Amino acid sequence: MSENTDVVVIGGGYAGVMAANRLTQRDDVTVTLINPRPAFVPRLRLHQLVGGTHDAVVDYRGILAEGVRLVVDTVTRIDAAGRGVALASGGTVGYDYLLYAVGSGNAEPSVPGAAEFAHPIATLEAAQHLRSVLGASPSATAVSVVGAGPTGIETAAELAEQGRRVTLVCGGVLGPYLHPRARRTVAGRLARLGVTVLDGPGTKVAAVTRDAVRLGDGRELPSAVTIWTAGFGVPDLAARSGLRTDAAGRLLTDETLTSVDDERIVAAGDSAAPSDLPFRMSAYAAGCLGAHAADTVLKRLGGAQPAPVDLSLPAMCISLGRRTAVFQLAHKNDTAMRLYVGGRAGAKLKELSSSLSVKHLTDEAREPGTHSWPTGDKRRARNGRDGASTAAERAA
Repeated sequence: MSENTDVVVIGGGYAGVMAANRLTQRDDVTVTLINPRPAFVPRLRLHQLVGGTHDAVVDYRGILAEGVRLVVDTVTRIDAAGRGVALASGGTVGYDYLLYAVGSGNAEPSVPGAAEFAHPIATLEAAQHLRSVLGASPSATAVSVVGAGPTGIETAAELAEQGRRVTLVCGGVLGPYLHPRARRTVAGRLARLGVTVLDGPGTKVAAVTRDAVRLGDGRELPSAVTIWTAGFGVPDLAARSGLRTDAAGRLLTDETLTSVDDERIVAAGDSAAPSDLPFRMSAYAAGCLGAHAADTVLKRLGGAQPAPVDLSLPAMCISLGRRTAVFQLAHKNDTAMRLYVGGRAGAKLKELSSSLSVKHLTDEAREPGTHSWPTGDKRRARNGRDGASTAAERAA
C-alpha cells in the first residue's frame, strides 16, 4: 500500500503496548495508542504495591516505540461502520484498523456487601487505595483475602510476610490451576507464614460486612479489611458498541484474532475470545497475543492471509512473599505438569518472568517484529469449562 494506514490501539497494557510497537515495522502505518492512564501498569506487581515493595508503574517513554502516539483518554464507543472511536474528553479518532486490547479486572461482585465493604486489587487505583487502607490499619488488624487464584495467594503471602494476620478464603480449591504437588507446597508455605487457609466445601463467601466475612456454611470471620480477588470481568466497550462478545464480555474473534463482525477490528489479551476459546489470563499470553494481532493487521496490509494463533503457555508463576515462589510448569494444552520449581529458585524464576514481561515490550520497541514465542498444539484448555481455569484462578 502506498497511502498511509491509521491503526488505533485501545488499551496500553501488555497486549496493547506489544501490538503498538510491532505495528511500527511499516513506515506507512501510523499508530495511536489510547489509554486512560499516562503510565504503564505492570499488573504482575499490584500485590507488591499493596505490600509496599513495588510502585507498579513504568514510564511509557521506556517501553513505547518512538513512532507511537500516546493519547491519554478513555474510549467510550467504537463506531465500526464509521471507523472511529469516541473519546470521553470529546471528539473522535478515526482508524483504518482497530486493535482492541482493553484488558480485564475484577467482575462486580454479586455477593451481598462485597461491592460496598470489600477492596478490589485488579487496577492501579484500587491497589493504591488498598495500600492506604492497610497503612492506616494496625498490623494486628484481621485481614481476609477472598479468592485463591494467583492474585489471592500472592496478596495473602505478601501481607503475612510483613506480619499481618491474614485469612485466605478459597471458596473451593487452593490454587485450582496447580498440580496437587505444587498445591501442597503453596499450602505449606502459607502455613509457615501464618496464613489461615479456608478451602473446600462451605467456604464460598455468602456476605461481607464492614467488619466480617460470612461463609456459606454459616461461619463468620472477623475481617476489618477484606480484599476481593475472586472473579473476572472485562470492560463492556465491545458490547456497548454493538460487537459480539462471549458470556464474559470478551470480543469474539476467529483464530486470527479478527472480530467475527468486522475484519478491520482485531483483538488481543484478556479481552479477546478467539473461537470462543480464550487463553488463560497472563502477562505472557497478553504480550504474545498482542504481537500476533499486530501480525494479523500487517499481513492484511501486505496482501497476505493472516495465520491462526498458535501459542503455548509454558508455566504459571506464583510468588509466596519476597523469598519463595512456585514456578508451575505446564503442558502445551495449558494444564499443569507434575514438575514445578519452588523455594528460592522459584522466586528467582518468578522475578525473572515479571521483569521479562516488561523487557519484551522494550525490546519490541527497539526492534519491532523480533518478539517470538513457543507454539502450542492447538488443544488449549477451555477456560472455566474443563477445570483448567476457574473464576478464582482467572483473577491472576
